Amino acid sequence: MSSTAADVVRLLTVKGETLAVAESLTGGMVAAALTAVPGASMAFRGSVTAYATELKRELLGVDAELLTARGAVDPQVAAQMAAGVRTALGADWGIATTGVAGPEPQDGQPVGTVFVAVDGPFGADGACADGGKVEALRLNGERAEIRMESVRSVLALLLRELASEQTGNERAQDTERNGGF
Repeated sequence: MSSTAADVVRLLTVKGETLAVAESLTGGMVAAALTAVPGASMAFRGSVTAYATELKRELLGVDAELLTARGAVDPQVAAQMAAGVRTALGADWGIATTGVAGPEPQDGQPVGTVFVAVDGPFGADGACADGGKVEALRLNGERAEIRMESVRSVLALLLRELASEQTGNERAQDTERNGGF
């Protein structure tokens, strides 16, 4: 169990919010990291491993024209995957991974090209409060290393978003629950 995954589950639980995951190159590894955390069922709704490009369209609602024009390894695809899984599974937050772990390039992208995305809660005005963020990664290493770093990166991105939204009162409650002052 990673400490980042544990921190994500803890913050989601404190906030009373939920998470859904859309994965491609990580093939379920993000969901596995989250469900390894005791108490994950309080916050984790589920995941969709859409390895095949057509599943990104059919299950996650990624735009077909975007997939045709740019392929599955694209920042907008990652963003739409995160938003799509969030909607499909009825979660407050959605995260996604898409990229090329190797051994061969894909969709004109070199091995190590990865996009991770987060989509967060909507504000009262209907705009996404702090979600809709995508990070582009250029990773080195073997296939397994690229996949593990992708997991770490998407969880770290979500953790930053969750921490930035946490109010002072939530921080105080969280500290009290963990025996702090």
